[in-house]
Amino acid sequence: MRILRAATVTATVTVLAAAAAGCGGGSAPSGGGSNNSPRTLTYWASNQGPNVEADKKILGPELRKFEKRTGIKVKLEVVPWPDLLNRILAATTSGQGPDVLNIGNTWSASLQATGALLPWDKANFDEIGGRDRFVAPALGATGAEGKDPAAVPLYSLTYALYYNKQMFKEAGISQPPSTWEELVADGKKISKNGKWALGAEGGNLSNNIHQAFVLAKQHGADFFDSSGKPTFTSPGAVAAVKQYVDFMAEDGIIAPGNAEYGQNQSLQDFAKGRTAMVLWQAAAGTFTAHGMKAEDWGVVPVPVPSGAPGTGRRTNSMIAGINIAVFKNTDNLDGARKFVKFMTSDAEQTLLNKTYGAIPPVKAAQADPAFSRPDTKVLRETLTRSAAPLPQIADESQFETSVGTAVKDLFADAAAGHPVTTASVRARLAEAEQQMAK
Repeated sequence: MRILRAATVTATVTVLAAAAAGCGGGSAPSGGGSNNSPRTLTYWASNQGPNVEADKKILGPELRKFEKRTGIKVKLEVVPWPDLLNRILAATTSGQGPDVLNIGNTWSASLQATGALLPWDKANFDEIGGRDRFVAPALGATGAEGKDPAAVPLYSLTYALYYNKQMFKEAGISQPPSTWEELVADGKKISKNGKWALGAEGGNLSNNIHQAFVLAKQHGADFFDSSGKPTFTSPGAVAAVKQYVDFMAEDGIIAPGNAEYGQNQSLQDFAKGRTAMVLWQAAAGTFTAHGMKAEDWGVVPVPVPSGAPGTGRRTNSMIAGINIAVFKNTDNLDGARKFVKFMTSDAEQTLLNKTYGAIPPVKAAQADPAFSRPDTKVLRETLTRSAAPLPQIADESQFETSVGTAVKDLFADAAAGHPVTTASVRARLAEAEQQMAK
């Protein structure tokens, strides 16, 4: 999922997963797919650009290119992020939906549990060139472990640390931080006279989860055990959440007002010189839109406890992005697979990811020079070396809601001047764990 425009994912996915098991989308009456309408496809695209109209202008020529090659006409609907999940869920229960659609990759396992999406087994992957064309980490965010993927990676995103070069220079800091200890030390030099070191979106549940998940990995913890049972109150998970909230509560490098942010205000603050750093996915286009020049900011990997980013305790990003899926009961199964093959072709992957500022999950497309700029190189290397998918479980959306809200409430405590202790963090996470059990 891309947090730039993503709405909070609610627990509705989990509730409807059980109700919709075995149901499908598309317009075919059966659940096995057919080719009853071989000349048309309906495609729900997620809003990736600055607005819906921009996406239509970007995708329109590509869909006409596909039609010219195949004779298949694609009816496009760009669905805003706040509406996308509910539209998909309604389609899984009604059986009336598109043939092909985009989904946030963090929804993969939840939507997989509905039974509505076409499984991408070996035969289906072979139809689009094989699994080996895709980078392994991106495939890790396509559904539950041990099952055929519910979708195919389309646009990949990871987090990076963006920093304001002038603000660093004014604070006498010669280089950006590579560890959290350095970030806090630099942050204390910057956070004065109405300026702050680090921006955050304390009211954005998805962003809260993304940051807490990565820090938990760095503390050697996961939020679920191998059986899928929540472990929100494990020492590592508690330490991770406390570390994140402490950037405001104890270290004083995040402005208290950030506790209420949830609509990209931290990016605006960064662009206006109010904050010196922000953890974000592919923010270059947003900074340009807010009047920043490319030379005004730099980008480096998200800090790790020590050393350089890598796997395990040096994971420094969750795998964000968009997958493309097919409703299992489509009435143009062959056409749907051809369309997925087209959208994940080397040429389209290069063009579309370059346009949207994402990283291609297709290996060959990453060779384009556009993905070797200083900023995109960091994102690309993070994707392939040091990013991990969020838990691929059917209850993932409820996890985002419950733990994301716990972090939001802790930020509110910090902003109000209330102490954020290990005990208070554990208590909030215990409440979230109880909500998961309901």
